[in-house]
Parts: sequence; C-alpha cells; structure tokens
Amino acid sequence: MTLIKYLANLGYGSRRDVMALVAARRVTLLEGTAVRDGDLWSHDALLVDGAPLDPPPGTLLMLHKPVGHVCSTRDVPPLIYDLLPPRFLQRTPVMAAVGRLDRDTSGLLLLTDDGALNHRLTSPRAHVAKTYCAMLAHPLHGDEVSRFASGTLRLSGESTPLAPAALVIDDETSVRLTVTEGRYHQVRRMFAAVGNHVVQLHRVAIGALELGDLGAGCWREVTPAERSMLAPT
Repeated sequence: MTLIKYLANLGYGSRRDVMALVAARRVTLLEGTAVRDGDLWSHDALLVDGAPLDPPPGTLLMLHKPVGHVCSTRDVPPLIYDLLPPRFLQRTPVMAAVGRLDRDTSGLLLLTDDGALNHRLTSPRAHVAKTYCAMLAHPLHGDEVSRFASGTLRLSGESTPLAPAALVIDDETSVRLTVTEGRYHQVRRMFAAVGNHVVQLHRVAIGALELGDLGAGCWREVTPAERSMLAPT
C-alpha cells in the first residue's frame, strides 16, 4: 500500500490532504528525515507533525464507557467517539464497537477496524463470556443462582430459553453475572424475569480480559497476549 493511501485510511485526511502533508514535509521518520511517497517506511517509524501514528490497521482497543455515552456513529450526543481521537471515526474501515453497551450501562467496550475479528467476537456461535456487576432495586429471592444456571429461563416475548449463566452474589442487592449470549438488554431483562430491576450495570470483563483500573472515558490498545484472553468459552 502506498504511503498516501495508508495515511488516508488511518484518517489523516483525504488522499489530497495527505499528499499536502507529505509535500509540506510534515510526515517524517523518527530521525527527522522527511518521507516522500515511494520511500521505504514502516508504521512504527513514521511521525506526522512529530507525533507517532495512531494505532495500525487491525488494532483492538478497550474503552471504559461511561454511563450516558451511546455506542453509535450517529445518534444524540454524547457518543463513544467523543472520547476517542477524531481520526478514529474517519478511518477506512472505521474503528467500530464490538457489540454494544446501552446508554445506561458502563464498563468494558472493545473497538476494532478488523471486521473479521469483530464478527468472530460478536457471532452468536462464539459464546464469548461477558461479566457484569449489577446493583439491584430489590433483595434477591434466593433462587436466582439456580434459575439463571438452569438453561430454562425465558425472557419476556421470547420462546427460546437462555443459555446457562453464572450468578455470583456479593450481597442481597449486589451481584456479578456472566452470560455467553448477547440478546437485547439481556442482563436487565433476566432480572426483570425474576421480578427484580437493575439500577446500575457495569461490564467488567469480556472473556478473561478485564477492564481493570482503566479510568472512565479512557482507552488503550489491547495487547496480543490479551487478545488470547478473548477466546470463546
């Protein structure tokens, strides 16, 4: 791929914009040498205006989504893209969310411009586990662990029962729930099905990949070693 097309795909502007960057000697190697289209280069060796390039194609990011932000490229603000460099939305392909968290749910959200990876992680056949911490409006009845694990629980309006889910009780209104499906508002609807209501919902892990201490609204790249922690269950 040519330098011009590569930088344009990373969101640094149209091809004409990037050609202007190169002509103005604003694209350089680490040692400061200006790069022209046709020169040899590598992603890690390039700078634009003295700054390293954005993450390369095929990158996987983790974002700590705050409550109130929407997982969409076009919706009523604030959007998750307001928390990311503007170029991420201009990339080709776009840096897209892997699945969704609704507006009122916070926590771990993955993004990638690798369509095949996105499909693999979101495919219903992958059964990638997702773990949530939930605060409930009412104390638990006592049978929720067995009901969620039974594989027989049905959500309102659906005929197919849910796959078994693992519920860990911290106290009578605070729980951790791990599911392997991605049905619409699944966690909230599961608790509604057993007569409760979710007050707060926060995703803490996808597979064995944990959000950890990443601050709300912050993002970072997922390392190759961490990618292996997303293996389907």
